[in-house]
Amino acid sequence: MNWNHEVVTDIIKTCLREDIGSGDVTTESVVPEDHWSEAYITAKEEGVIAGLPLVKKIFEFVDCHLRFEYLKQDGDKVTYGDHLAKITGSTASILKGERLALNFLQRMSGIATKTADLKELIKDYSVRIVDTRKTTPGLRIFEKYAVKVGGGDNHRMGLYDAVMIKDNHIESVGSITTAIEKARKAIPHTMKIEVEVEDLVGVKEALEAGADIIMLDNMSPELMKKAVELIAGRAITEASGNIDETNIQSKAASGIDVISMGTLTHTIRSMDISLNINPKKIEELNSRH
Repeated sequence: MNWNHEVVTDIIKTCLREDIGSGDVTTESVVPEDHWSEAYITAKEEGVIAGLPLVKKIFEFVDCHLRFEYLKQDGDKVTYGDHLAKITGSTASILKGERLALNFLQRMSGIATKTADLKELIKDYSVRIVDTRKTTPGLRIFEKYAVKVGGGDNHRMGLYDAVMIKDNHIESVGSITTAIEKARKAIPHTMKIEVEVEDLVGVKEALEAGADIIMLDNMSPELMKKAVELIAGRAITEASGNIDETNIQSKAASGIDVISMGTLTHTIRSMDISLNINPKKIEELNSRH
């Protein structure tokens, strides 16, 4: 991830503008401009951390004079009470960036943690977990990054980087074969075509039409196993549709290559993480300034 990319900086600017607006009236009313503090970002539960470089970037935007020190790295497994980072500098600046920084860090760490937990459930199978486009609008790059940190992989980033023929596309043109033929003529030879199917009839048609990836949508593990046997390595196989902690192992056992899960990004619980000023350092820091 390029944390200096204009997409990243534009998102940060927009979010800070949304939160701070014309100013932090509470902090500006209560905290002197020349007041300094040391603050720690701390995990309040077990999980996998994702988003610390983004947090650093947020505080840099708020105040380039703040000192940010990593105490953990993205991908680290942490437990209750572990300090993730230390921030030193203007108290007002720390407070202005606190909420946005935590919002991103909590959500991204929640995504990374869920991904890691699901990966652990299927560690005995040769299958990849990937995300989908079911992400928070405008924040996809961060959420898909968090999936990677948790040990998963990314599906297509958007509508522009892969062909994925779904039921509505097929209904629109009449058949899987027609949809694949049209797509193949329109796209560069370097781009793959994925087709969503719901039964073995669809699997056979997709194979005969030359699909590169066949998504088995909402199939039972038993039917999925038959589909994998029928495909026999002639296309990448992907399982999707209502997959969660209760059935992911049975899906993986079917021999599937990839499991795609929208729940990695759209149904997650943010990790509990806090930012607290260290009261023991206040007097020492302010005696210097």
